[in-house]
Amino acid sequence: MIPWLGARDPFPPVSAAQPDGLLAASGDLTPSRVLDAYRQGIFPWFSEGDPVLWWSPDPRAVLFPAEFRLSRSLEKTLRRGKFCVRLDTAFARVTDACASTPRPGQNGTWITSDVKAAYGALHEAGWAHSVETWRADAEGETLVGGLYGLAIGRVFYGESMFAHCADASKIAFAHLIRYLRQGGFGLLDCQVRTRHLFSLGAREIPRAEFVAHLSRLTANAAPRPWPQDGAAYAWEGVEPE
Repeated sequence: MIPWLGARDPFPPVSAAQPDGLLAASGDLTPSRVLDAYRQGIFPWFSEGDPVLWWSPDPRAVLFPAEFRLSRSLEKTLRRGKFCVRLDTAFARVTDACASTPRPGQNGTWITSDVKAAYGALHEAGWAHSVETWRADAEGETLVGGLYGLAIGRVFYGESMFAHCADASKIAFAHLIRYLRQGGFGLLDCQVRTRHLFSLGAREIPRAEFVAHLSRLTANAAPRPWPQDGAAYAWEGVEPE
């Protein structure tokens, strides 16, 4: 049986996780609990109406910013300028879209009302961030893709992404990688393996190695400042493969 955590109980060591990565369950999803989990290599993943389930899989899917693979076709799309990218101007809309966008092979969403509330509070506190892809149309601009996650120290913990047109999530992801490189980030946590992220350069590493990276990269306890002026960001800098 997995342990049930009370409000004040610490997480068990990640080495105690079951083979599928399930580590513990709890009834709370407070912002402080989420931050504590991420610093230790643990993340929440559960369905509406279920207890909060905490996971730490081995191996762990990650992307080192220097290993990002930019295809020539995506680079051409970025340079055409049909889309613009903004940071932290529509966080709640991004989480809503991530929750409601259908995904092949998935029935429903793990982005529950409790998840939205917890990560919304983390956004207000400066920990959680969104990267948004916008497309201009006759009525102004439309949000067509994006992603969100947490920045702790020099690690970005990716949570979810969505796309309502071709390449919209990849555009947001490419801009995120550029920002992480500029900001000196050492690691992007992808949590679990997906074909989409592995096509962009993600790979798996042993959990022990991942936790060692976290202890080195998350020493700074304060939220990092992110651009919040709402300006659109043009593409520059990363060369395609």
